[in-house]
Amino acid sequence: MFSTLITSTTTTIKLKLLIHTTIPNYTRVILLLVLLLGWTPHISYGYGSFGFVIHHRFSNPVKRVLDLGSDDGGYKLPEKGTVDYFATLAHRDAAVHGRRLNTALTFSSGNTTHRIGVFGFLQYANVTVGTPGMSFLVALDTGSDLFWLPCDCTSCVKGVTFKSQELDFNIYSPSTSSTGTKVACNSSLCGHKTSCSESPSTCAYRIMYLSANTSSSGYLVEDVLHLVADDNPVKPVDAKVPFGCGKDQTGSFLNGGAPNGLLGLGLNSISVPSVLASQKVAVNSFSMCFGDDGTGRITFGDKGSSDQNETPFNVGQSNPHYNISIEQVIVGTNVSQVDGVYAIFDSGTSFTYLNNPAYSLLAEKFDSLVTDSRHSSDADIPFEYCYDLSSSQGSPSTPPINLTMKGGNQLYVTDPTVTVSTVSGDMYCLGVMKSEGINIIGQNFMTGYRVVFDREKMVLGWKASDCNDMLESNTLPITPQDSTEVPPISSIEPQAIPGSNSHMSGASSSSCISNFNIWTITFIFSFFQVWTILS
Repeated sequence: MFSTLITSTTTTIKLKLLIHTTIPNYTRVILLLVLLLGWTPHISYGYGSFGFVIHHRFSNPVKRVLDLGSDDGGYKLPEKGTVDYFATLAHRDAAVHGRRLNTALTFSSGNTTHRIGVFGFLQYANVTVGTPGMSFLVALDTGSDLFWLPCDCTSCVKGVTFKSQELDFNIYSPSTSSTGTKVACNSSLCGHKTSCSESPSTCAYRIMYLSANTSSSGYLVEDVLHLVADDNPVKPVDAKVPFGCGKDQTGSFLNGGAPNGLLGLGLNSISVPSVLASQKVAVNSFSMCFGDDGTGRITFGDKGSSDQNETPFNVGQSNPHYNISIEQVIVGTNVSQVDGVYAIFDSGTSFTYLNNPAYSLLAEKFDSLVTDSRHSSDADIPFEYCYDLSSSQGSPSTPPINLTMKGGNQLYVTDPTVTVSTVSGDMYCLGVMKSEGINIIGQNFMTGYRVVFDREKMVLGWKASDCNDMLESNTLPITPQDSTEVPPISSIEPQAIPGSNSHMSGASSSSCISNFNIWTITFIFSFFQVWTILS
């Protein structure tokens, strides 16, 4: 498990101007004129170069302008070096950072997600990585941390044929991206430096999942993940993130689950939400919406709403997940108290897994309230409780299921059943399986909700939503379709604790800007920055 803290240092030059809201209007106009005149280029008779006279916001020229109105009750800047001086600087920095962090982000291809039955009933999104950008259809997994893509493959899925529709997947390579770099073994990003003599130019990783023989291995890279402001899709936000160059995939990754990559959304510092928060690109929270029709949405920096239900995460674990406590299982009007039932909210698991006594309490009470005929046991169907669905029935009639979480808020399960078609006819099954290990609240129990993973408050939030009023356009390489085929028993369950893999302890990024017409760019940018501050 990745345990070393990720940090990111982005080198930028910021010109900040502190203006109190009580500054008189005439002073604001004078200040704006002084700043614009101060930015007039001073020609240097070298090789066509030029420079700018840039004044710090607390420099003497700026202070002289702002202090003009101080005798009439206007704002007077603090003296340099005083306690007020540094306190004001810190306050302004926090305000500027806050404006940036208040912007919710999503993928540049759009915020829409889709549940795709042929790919393991998982939720997928189209993400763009690298320069030039390449698109990947990745599974969204809150039960693991690492973001990885098929890369310089020796064992991966390079394409599929689905109902005569051929789809070739993109395969990433750092050598074809101008912004992609391999993480060297002696880098601060790599945690196993004792083995650097074996492969000094790369930092190898291997991540294991609980699904049978399912893993991804390769080496770590860094490249640009292309994002946009959620409320302004034309506003690009690029973040350099670490991810796995997955050379070898095994198990479910070769049999339909996450064939073109997986984006880990877990709590660990390697996950994309953690990296975005460490780079101050978005606040440390995100949401996923799961629509009844399989369509959803993902938004980074979303802290939900004040009227959402919430329950705290169970923290202090050596292997952190979005782990919550269930206090009651309610089926129909029957309320069963349960103690010490902890469950992981995992979007990378299609269905819900419960161990006893929670499983028996829920399943047996559900069975006692269903009036349809119980279907005989079938080894090809992973569910224990299935019922025949007559041709005259439009939909099954089932008792309501509620889970009471720690704190008293309830999660009403909007559709706890799965419809399955077989040669002998249609049936519906309780979409819950008995677990011999951990409890997992899968994607089917999150359907109908906007689920907020607030990692700042360390709470899980949920609010009923059909996601339709939140959706924007998004293009997927295939058309998702509802499926009544027998779902796979395996899914991408939470990652196991690997015996050895790479640790992440930092992330760096760099940027450059063309010298073309830099004066025009600087002037326009600076004007609007100052106008925003003054207004």
